[in-house]
Amino acid sequence: MSDQLIGGVVTVLTAIIGVAIIAVLVGSNAKTSQVIQSAGQAFGGALTAAEAPVTGNSLASSLGGVNIPALNSY
Repeated sequence: MSDQLIGGVVTVLTAIIGVAIIAVLVGSNAKTSQVIQSAGQAFGGALTAAEAPVTGNSLASSLGGVNIPALNSY
């Protein structure tokens, strides 16, 4: 991958995290622990999906049970 693509991905992820932090700090009904837990689950799911071709786990289970036939054929 090119450095420009990696830089763009890092910039987008940083922006998303920054907006989430501001929303948690400013929101009057913010549920900080739930936000952090959801972010951790999303990251863990992304890691599991990325590792699926190597570990042999199906991508459907990696994506939280979503059945995508085209992905399951790998």
